[in-house]
Amino acid sequence: MNAWTRFRLKNSMLTAMVGANLISGLSMDLLIIQGDAPPPPAILRLATFLDLTFIPIVFAVAIVFIIRYERPIRRYLNRQEAGEPISGKLTRKARRRLLNEPYMLLMMSWSLWLYGTILYTGIFWFSGAGPIEIHRALFRSLSTGLTTVVVAFFLLESILQKWLAPVFFPEGGLSQTSRVMRMQLSVRLGCLLLACNVVPLLSIVGATLRIVSVAKDQHELAAMIRRAVIFDAVVFMLVGAFLVFIVSRNITQSMGSIIRVLKQIRRGNFDHKVRVTANDEIGYAGDVINTMTEGLKERDAMRHSLALAREVQQRLLPRVGVLTNEALQIAGRSVYCDETGGDYFDFFAVARDDSRQMAFALGDVSGHGIASALLMATVRSALRQRAALPGDPARIVQDVNAQLVADVQESGQFMTLFFFLYAPDNRMLQWVRAGHDPALLYDPTGDRFETLRGEGIALGLDGDYAYRTNRRVDIKPGQILVVGTDGVWESRNTTEEMFGKERVRDLVRRHAGRDAHHIREVILAAVKSFMGDRRAEDDITLMVVKLGA
Repeated sequence: MNAWTRFRLKNSMLTAMVGANLISGLSMDLLIIQGDAPPPPAILRLATFLDLTFIPIVFAVAIVFIIRYERPIRRYLNRQEAGEPISGKLTRKARRRLLNEPYMLLMMSWSLWLYGTILYTGIFWFSGAGPIEIHRALFRSLSTGLTTVVVAFFLLESILQKWLAPVFFPEGGLSQTSRVMRMQLSVRLGCLLLACNVVPLLSIVGATLRIVSVAKDQHELAAMIRRAVIFDAVVFMLVGAFLVFIVSRNITQSMGSIIRVLKQIRRGNFDHKVRVTANDEIGYAGDVINTMTEGLKERDAMRHSLALAREVQQRLLPRVGVLTNEALQIAGRSVYCDETGGDYFDFFAVARDDSRQMAFALGDVSGHGIASALLMATVRSALRQRAALPGDPARIVQDVNAQLVADVQESGQFMTLFFFLYAPDNRMLQWVRAGHDPALLYDPTGDRFETLRGEGIALGLDGDYAYRTNRRVDIKPGQILVVGTDGVWESRNTTEEMFGKERVRDLVRRHAGRDAHHIREVILAAVKSFMGDRRAEDDITLMVVKLGA
């Protein structure tokens, strides 16, 4: 900020008040001189004497008042120009004074003009002036004061928005300043109505009353009224056009800034902010939009983070989701209702007693979201590492559970799990059921479903719990194992009906001759069709294993 800019900002309000008084005084004098009959010479001399003495005194008082009132504002600008630190107390005081200044100056101006009205009419009355001259003095002072207040209101508002607010409120937030008077739109429109309708009508009525009192005949009366109406109309049309231009510019600039930012937000660009310079409803809307934009920016960053988390979590699941060899077929898939979820499935080979066995697991973490995804990743890592070491399924799950309890016991989270080990050589299936829904084992040769149960609590609840291994040694080629989370059979349609396990059994029975991948896709497609337009309320994970050669 250079010296000229500081000087212009420091004296902008003072200049606006002087300009408003000059515009109003000249306008009223022009109306009275051109529209009324000329006053007597003695009254004209008295009026000139009062103007030459009263007006300088009024201007001196006003300037002193403005400069004293603006001390914090001027100190703020001086420190800013000098590059000196500005305390928070000075900043708050300067901002409060700045936002209240238009109202303070208007009240001061109106008080001085009321004082002038009393002074002029009183002196004219004591000087023996007639009713017409007293009425003219009363009307001139009141009309000039009223017009000054209206013109100054819009000039001060325009200067505040265009020059001062960007300096004192570079980040907006005018509506958040306490103990200030709000420049509401209703007040602004009321002042505009006063300037464009009430004051002109009062001026015409006052001039007409005076003309009727002094006119000598009808021709002179008509000529004087016509001249007064024409001059009143021209002057107030010019003043009204000037005020309408200022008001429309202030409103359109504020609204234009809001519209530009909203267009950027619609395009997904949250880096733009509304330039808030008004202390009214529009300025408040701009502050709200800026706050909303920051929230949207944080939400967008969170959305990108969640997308990355989803990608990372998906990479933790088997990339293909299908395994096919001469010993078995495995097909699994997870569909999350949020960006991330707590459902988990996995399959991998492990070495046991000079033979290779296949481990596969499916789990469901309580809840869904980031916390569930982190717990799911923890269990996956622990299960894979522990399964690579010796031990039966019960020992594997027990060690994973002990580690999980040590990590998450205070959080209250837990996870259900179904863990299997399948030995293709002797066709033995071992499993541990840790609080999960029982699995389904279908034998196509006998068209018979068996429920694979087993005792066991969810992981993360009790670190000392002893799990038990369950075994089946009579696995036949072609038998189908189906295990899923409750998001499959508890999915609901628009009538609140659940999908249920019976539909799963029917689909497995009808498509038992196809491979595991086909059976998985048929079941998931049926679930999606069953829900219709209803959004899934829980993660859906399904794993289909076709055992035997």
